[in-house]
Amino acid sequence: MATGPPAHDGADDLETRFTGALEDVTAARLVTDRYLDALERAARPSEPDRRDDVLLVVTELAGNAVQYAPGPFSLRLRRTFDGVHVVVRDSNPRPPVPRPWSPADNTGAVGWYLVNALATQVNVETRPEGKDVHVFLPW
Repeated sequence: MATGPPAHDGADDLETRFTGALEDVTAARLVTDRYLDALERAARPSEPDRRDDVLLVVTELAGNAVQYAPGPFSLRLRRTFDGVHVVVRDSNPRPPVPRPWSPADNTGAVGWYLVNALATQVNVETRPEGKDVHVFLPW
């Protein structure tokens, strides 16, 4: 479990809100890329792929928010003592559900599996007006 006091050594906590438009998936990825630039200056990742893992998870979560939770969503990034805590808040109270994948299915179905495979911990907190997806990733 990646908990503990956040490290404020060059990468401040970040929260950004989006309207929920398709282009917001790219915008969330770009915001995360800039956040990781600052984080990397303060603390090098333990493995070279860690940066790509965080970017992939944010892209998947933002894409899911746009596709399955119409309306605005927010992205919060926070440095933990051993990684990065990503939170995406959206307007759909239903938790993500893994979907079976088949070669004929061109709609994806692997994103939630990827998020869970890359994370050290995933937690979904539902509320009547939406949910928060918390993902802890190693750095």
